[in-house]
Amino acid sequence: MRSPIGTELHHTGRIGWLRAAVLGANDGILSTSSLVLGVAAAHGTHSNILIAGIAGLVAGSMSMAAGEYVSVHSQADTEEAELNLERTELKEDNKGEHEELMKIYVARGLEPSLAKQVADQLMCHDALGAHARDELGISETFRARPIQAALASAASFAVGAAMPLIATAMAPATGVIPIVSGTSLLFLALLGGLAARAGGAGVTAGAVRVTFWGAMAMALTAGVGTLVGSVA
Repeated sequence: MRSPIGTELHHTGRIGWLRAAVLGANDGILSTSSLVLGVAAAHGTHSNILIAGIAGLVAGSMSMAAGEYVSVHSQADTEEAELNLERTELKEDNKGEHEELMKIYVARGLEPSLAKQVADQLMCHDALGAHARDELGISETFRARPIQAALASAASFAVGAAMPLIATAMAPATGVIPIVSGTSLLFLALLGGLAARAGGAGVTAGAVRVTFWGAMAMALTAGVGTLVGSVA
């Protein structure tokens, strides 16, 4: 795909926030709807079902934010440590770093003379950037961004969780299970399709994959709720 000015448009720039947003929204819909269905299957009252769902929304949003922040921050710390090591190596053995970069380009198919010329020019322009990208595999597009990931996960979880909660609030007490399960599966299918489209993948496959696993999770949770409700 190309932009109007002829520059190719790729989907890789969306990977950081898209992964966190899709994970958060999917988890929000699935965990909240499963929680609602489990309580409903255990013969909980309509108000108890709503309270459980709201508690799940708040707890899930905070859990997603904390989990994403800690996880992505660990990745960011590792990247920074690698970059600091590379800075030290560039100061202490600049010639060796030139040769190392040249060997990388030779391994990718360049002639040694051309590889040396490319390595020299790139290191003159941005030595650390060249080694970060071609030796360590760290680029600006794929850099870890903990705060962005945490906010995207928390917000998308809350939005996703709100969908089955709205369906629960609007459904009559006797129709919570079929209405919440049906609407939640529809939401999951739409989410899977939209996420696949945003990432440049197949829409149908994305929708089917998310819906299948969502149905499995909701069915298992409702089954557990039914079992607990019959014993209690």
